[in-house]
Amino acid sequence: MIRQYELVEKIKSYDPAMNEDLVNRAYVYAMKMHGAQTRASGDPYFSHPLEVAGILTEMKMDTASICTALLHDTVEDTDATLDDIQRLFGEEVCRLVDGVTKLSKIEFQSAQEKQAENFRKLVLAMSEDIRVLLVKLSDRLHNMRTLHHIPKIEKRKRIALETLEIYAPLAERIGIHKVKEELEDLTFETLNPEARESIRARLNYLRAEGGEAVVARIIEELKKKLKEATLNAEIYGREKTPYSIWKKMQRKNISFEQLSDIMAFRVLVPTVADCYHALGVIHGLYPTVPGRFKDYISLPKPNGYRSLHTAVIGPENHRIEVQIRTPEMHEEAELGVAAHWSYKQSDGKVDGRQYRWLRELMDIVEHAQKPEEFLENTKLELYQDQVFCFTPNGDLIALPRGATTVDFAYAVHSELGDKTVGAKVNGRIVPLNTALVNGDQVEITTSKSQTPSPNWERFVVTGKAKARIRRFVRMQQREQYMDLGKKMLEKVLKQKGYDYTERTVSRDVCTHFRVDNVEDLLTGIGSGHIASTEVLYALHPEHKPVQPSQTPASFIVQEKKTHQKGKSAPMPIKGLIPGMALHFARCCHPLPGDRIVGIVTTGKGVTIHTIDCDTLESFADTPERWLDVSWEEGEDSPESHVGRLLVTIANEPGALGTLSTVIGKNGGNITNLKIMNRSLDFWDMMIDVYVRDSRHLSDIIAALRATPEITAVNRARSR
Repeated sequence: MIRQYELVEKIKSYDPAMNEDLVNRAYVYAMKMHGAQTRASGDPYFSHPLEVAGILTEMKMDTASICTALLHDTVEDTDATLDDIQRLFGEEVCRLVDGVTKLSKIEFQSAQEKQAENFRKLVLAMSEDIRVLLVKLSDRLHNMRTLHHIPKIEKRKRIALETLEIYAPLAERIGIHKVKEELEDLTFETLNPEARESIRARLNYLRAEGGEAVVARIIEELKKKLKEATLNAEIYGREKTPYSIWKKMQRKNISFEQLSDIMAFRVLVPTVADCYHALGVIHGLYPTVPGRFKDYISLPKPNGYRSLHTAVIGPENHRIEVQIRTPEMHEEAELGVAAHWSYKQSDGKVDGRQYRWLRELMDIVEHAQKPEEFLENTKLELYQDQVFCFTPNGDLIALPRGATTVDFAYAVHSELGDKTVGAKVNGRIVPLNTALVNGDQVEITTSKSQTPSPNWERFVVTGKAKARIRRFVRMQQREQYMDLGKKMLEKVLKQKGYDYTERTVSRDVCTHFRVDNVEDLLTGIGSGHIASTEVLYALHPEHKPVQPSQTPASFIVQEKKTHQKGKSAPMPIKGLIPGMALHFARCCHPLPGDRIVGIVTTGKGVTIHTIDCDTLESFADTPERWLDVSWEEGEDSPESHVGRLLVTIANEPGALGTLSTVIGKNGGNITNLKIMNRSLDFWDMMIDVYVRDSRHLSDIIAALRATPEITAVNRARSR
């Protein structure tokens, strides 16, 4: 355990202007407050905050951060309060301690909601001051170093998995690769000890077989060649961690023996110009490996990482990876944001919102409905397998691999994503679900009338895009259900001779149905979770029957499909509020021209049936769920609807081609085909066809019946 004077001397070595008195007081206070507390290892608990402070001195952090490390568990695990911290150590240290202090220990909670709430608090705190994250990462690093002392394997795995999914990506986001790699390797040791030990054994074998001598010879030859080119270079070999080796084996589906770049050679030269000079020398001497050159100097990573990466068939015909950088770049690569630390901040506060990725997390915090949803989207946002794309102005946008043009639009700006109607990639119009690759230039087309489509959630991959789309869908559905619920309540009240006004529903009625206000009550009615008749009985108990009828179980419906062009279809039904959640029953597949009725379905909005649908018998006892509706006609009506056919076709060459030709010539478009039954002579099929209305479907049926290869055609009236 590091001693008090040793800690002070470490800080003084890089920050002579440190506040020695503040550090000494924090040291003594933390030791006194933790007293006789012990850790799972049996060590005094105070050893933990002291080790966290030691890790921060390796990052050359400021006095306030070191004091925060010493005090970070006092509020959580002792009788100390934030008021005590502020009174004794000042506003700055108090703010940082509050940011690091969890609502409750994450590692001692099994509920994901608790974990998500704690992480939400951490994100909010580090958005105000990034030092909160640096202290938290140091805290987690020491906990991982001592994780083996925890007796329960399930608990160790839970903490390790959380570290791998959240804290290691966070360390990479701010460029602290040294911490990130150690967190990953410690996690690997807990989650997959057999694989890690196997890789370590193979690395030890390679060293014993002369691997270290080969590395030394390669370094010597590279130094000699660069010196001949008048370059003063410092070169050293660095063995990849077991986790990074295993990850590459998994990603490329190769064995350990097939890996050829277990060692990475780092070349440090004085200037940026020397970096490119050294690269030219190495490429001039050795054959390059195609596709392995990356210039992170002209195009730095989002976390500020800069370096030249290349792979060559180097000395002694060994395939090697070479990283070329300046000493300043190397310090940034190891310490990330901590390498730029200024000890004389004007207000002692370091704003974290300057980082794009942190602004993305803040946006997710704002728009996620549930803590679990926030945590899920955060994990999506943190993973680092990235592609780099450009706006038409040349601005760089970093996205996860597999991201689409919609993800790109949301990454540029939330409002741009909401209004997206089309996209061009490298000057060519592409579908919105097009996956982007490195170097793509993306141009987004927008419309003021456009809103996010629920279908986008199926293909977007970034947490920010998912959070924004889900929020819009929730808000839209709530408005639709509220309008529908109002209409349904008006209807049942009118049947009994009452009028609906804003004052109709009292506070007592809302309390009876366990909702906060009238809007929530109407939303519950519209979504089918509250029966409009029950609200009537609550308002006017004299109308309540002695034995109320039971509401039958809801049935399966299918969401109405939009027409082929993919545009948002306008409301095709009269008698409903515009924008209302609308579904077409799969039992009868209603089409324009059919007589129809609307049924309020729990959690689905309104389901449209044909008037002769057998399913309607199930709703005979609940007339309040029936709505009088009809088809909307005119230029704005949707162009296409799905009609379902049951077809029996002869099993002979060309019959299927004839069937599709007849449908196509009559203006139909097959959207789905399923073979229901096969025999030697005939096939029974179910076919979904885009048509304009019931007359159009009848014309197609007539044309099919006139075709010799087709034995029977009928419109499907059930699933």
